[in-house]
Amino acid sequence: MKSKKKSWLVLIVVVLMIAACGYVSAYGYGKDHIGTAKNIKLGLDLAGGVNITYEADEDNPSSEDMNDTVYKLQQRVEAWSTEAEVYQEGTNRVNVDIPGVYDAEKILSELGNPGSISFCEAKSDAATGKEVLDGYCEVVGGEGIKSAQATSQKDSYGNTQYVVSLMFTDDGAKAFAEATARNIGKPIYIIYDGKIISSPTVNQAITNGQCVIEGNFTYDDVNSLATTIRAGVLKLQLNEISSKVVSAKLGDEAVKTSLMAGAIGLVIVMLFMIVVYWIPGVAAALALLLYVAAMLCFLNGLDVTLTLPGIAGIILSVGMAVDANVIIFTRIREEIAAGKNVREAIKIGFGKALSAVIDGNITTLIAAAVLYLKGTGTIKGFAITLALGIVLSMFTALVITRFVLMALYGIGFKDAKFYGKQKEAKVKNFCGMKKITYVIAVICICAGFVSMGVHASAGNKALNYSLDFTGGTAMTVNFKDYLEVPGSDEDDLRKLFESEAGTTDIQFQNVSGSPEIVIKTPVLDPEHRAAVKDALMEKYALEQSDITEENISGTISGEMRTNAILSVIIAGIFIMIYIWVRFRDIKFGAGAIIALLHDVLVVLAVYSIARIPVGTTFIACMLTIVGYSINATIVVYDRIRENSHTMVKATTEEIVNTSISQTLSRSINTSLTTLIMVLLIYIMGVTSIKEFALPMMAGIIAGTFSSVFISGTIWAVMKGKKK
Repeated sequence: MKSKKKSWLVLIVVVLMIAACGYVSAYGYGKDHIGTAKNIKLGLDLAGGVNITYEADEDNPSSEDMNDTVYKLQQRVEAWSTEAEVYQEGTNRVNVDIPGVYDAEKILSELGNPGSISFCEAKSDAATGKEVLDGYCEVVGGEGIKSAQATSQKDSYGNTQYVVSLMFTDDGAKAFAEATARNIGKPIYIIYDGKIISSPTVNQAITNGQCVIEGNFTYDDVNSLATTIRAGVLKLQLNEISSKVVSAKLGDEAVKTSLMAGAIGLVIVMLFMIVVYWIPGVAAALALLLYVAAMLCFLNGLDVTLTLPGIAGIILSVGMAVDANVIIFTRIREEIAAGKNVREAIKIGFGKALSAVIDGNITTLIAAAVLYLKGTGTIKGFAITLALGIVLSMFTALVITRFVLMALYGIGFKDAKFYGKQKEAKVKNFCGMKKITYVIAVICICAGFVSMGVHASAGNKALNYSLDFTGGTAMTVNFKDYLEVPGSDEDDLRKLFESEAGTTDIQFQNVSGSPEIVIKTPVLDPEHRAAVKDALMEKYALEQSDITEENISGTISGEMRTNAILSVIIAGIFIMIYIWVRFRDIKFGAGAIIALLHDVLVVLAVYSIARIPVGTTFIACMLTIVGYSINATIVVYDRIRENSHTMVKATTEEIVNTSISQTLSRSINTSLTTLIMVLLIYIMGVTSIKEFALPMMAGIIAGTFSSVFISGTIWAVMKGKKK
């Protein structure tokens, strides 16, 4: 009786947790009662934000200086949002887009006027005997500063004091060491845009390239000083020439339909789990509800900026949460089929599934950590949402699902019929099919390379690079009346541009409080530009002066692309090392990387053949596929590892065939549940959402194929036919 009451108590607590998280998400807390879900920061693609245009003092700065300025300013504005975008406009202008913020004046005051900074030493003038700075401001310039951060430390009395922590580059450290050695007991002047902003006294020679600026500072003081120093770490002097609030790139309708698709998909997945797994499915459904509600609370609490790629990370973590439950429930059914009672089966099932769940999630967490540390902008935002989702999904799958399942058992669902028995897997000869499946894989991959070659030889680019990569033309059109784009007025305007500009890669953004619309397209030749202008003037009764245009660079800089590629390579190496250590066989790690390469190349083929625009979402899609692929492969390898200890007289191929057959239902069910989520987003989404969902579906299918037909069999090939 006590056990039954305890079980009911557990169920009530879980339901209350779901209700509490749901209430906070919907209605919030405190006097304003604003739901945390409504307060989640959204990126430029989902909600819009502030656009600021700066112009360099030089009329024709070098491309190297402009690229350096864009890259460093990108790092600078990420203090406001990891999803902020910085890109070049024309020859000497830089645009900054900061999402989720609508007070341009506040941003301008906090960002400051990015200009030059230098560290100067004073010398006595021979004629007057006074200390002067003129001629002594080449100690260290902005290019010698690596970072400036507001931080705290303990003073000699144990009290906390706020300081600015500085790090110098190698060249900067050398110059600073020489300057501080000459000026012990004297001040070093920090000059920003010709004004002294600080004059700390040198206590000793600083030779390690690191120092702190001390004083009777508040946190706001040191934060302001650090911000100003960072703003000066630019090669070019920039002047703000305009600022405006712009609308979302995707529009409210895209956000609403995506959320609706996600909600419907979640309900279908929950029903699928209940229909297939019965009582365990009910436990999984409750755990998934708690996961979603808690995720909304954490996204707001951790001040994460959510974008379309971030949603991809959440979708992946939902898929992994479902996957963990599928693995656990399959194990429980296997134990019931082996003659264990339900309580024992639950206990043993969770125990046996633990290694596969943990290994699969840790490998994805490794990738997320590397992406966060090495990535910038959207990549970093994706990494945050992915990591948060994985941690939450592991907790709900391993802890909440278990508590709920035991509680359901405790209130009376003790009969094995409520849990099902796993039918003995009919062992299929997957290793015997490897020649056929490898040929299929090679054909799919080669089709992509052939497609890229055909497009390149025809004078097109191998891949359909979007504005995010290539840059293009930005037209600012001052309409007579307000048009809502993206939104209800977008169709007519989009048709006009697609017809006259000859491209479907078009972005529309309203300027808040104005009838102006910013329209971005790939670079247009003079003929297409003229055609677009003529069509706009004729259809909307505009004058030539109502239309201005500039060439813009891609929002994904060369450094961002390099960092993204490096991140994936480094993550792959660490994942291979982790698998090697955990499975005590480097062949497992090598097999996982081969399966991963297959999935990535198949998705790349889909991008090439279908001519899907390659932009910011391309990076997010590829990173999502990496996480999905590794997780699917780990499940197969975990079963191979287990069977290797029990099937001591079997050959390598027999072990692999048995292991893949035993995990086949997991592979199919997990893929189906994840596909349901993405398919609904594809069906209900706008064009840009579809361009993201289609390759995601291809990646899920490719990941399922590789986990069943490649990862295990390739390990068997490398291992050989020994017992």
